[in-house]
Amino acid sequence: MAEVYLRRLSRWQAEQQRDAVADVYVSAYRGAAGAEYRDRRGFLHRLEQHVQHTGFDMMVADTAGTVGCAYGFRVPRTGEFWSDFQGELPTDIEELTASGRTFVLAELMVVPAHRRHGIATRLVERLLSRLDADLVVAATERHSDGHSDGDGDGDGPVGGAGTPGAAAEAFRAWGWSRFGLLGPHTALDLSYGAGPGPDSVAREVWIRRPLR
Repeated sequence: MAEVYLRRLSRWQAEQQRDAVADVYVSAYRGAAGAEYRDRRGFLHRLEQHVQHTGFDMMVADTAGTVGCAYGFRVPRTGEFWSDFQGELPTDIEELTASGRTFVLAELMVVPAHRRHGIATRLVERLLSRLDADLVVAATERHSDGHSDGDGDGDGPVGGAGTPGAAAEAFRAWGWSRFGLLGPHTALDLSYGAGPGPDSVAREVWIRRPLR
């Protein structure tokens, strides 16, 4: 396989390269046949909203074209991100969000032909490498039985790259912790880990304290 290079994109660059990133999205999620246009349009709408958030940051993986992407941003201080959290939110988590110290990994995707080569792991590591935040969160599609069907190497199918169980396996390998469930009505319109289709499902929340 040809060498894969990682690049960090500014907000402006992300907007300029949105079509290439949308191509990755459509390929990574492989929605229902004939729905590519709808899925692409929905992703571009979300990306347009997400790039406006404070602290937006994006990493892409390239090799004769873009083959992977990870991006995120600061969770707004309004607290709306946790408005549909199922359970009692710990005080320290609430305070970190209110103080603008929480970063959400909003999307992570790798096209099928380039999975299981460590690209997802590299994208996440580079994205978070210079992050000035005290908490990182991600919301993935819920895996009902609590078991994983990933390969355990930290780069199994994750977010636009396969099954919810594999996402859980990868997050564990990366040192994240399962935190709880987030209902379908979060204000940030997160699609991470669910791919094209209805958004009215609960999401599994994972958290990580950045390594210092």
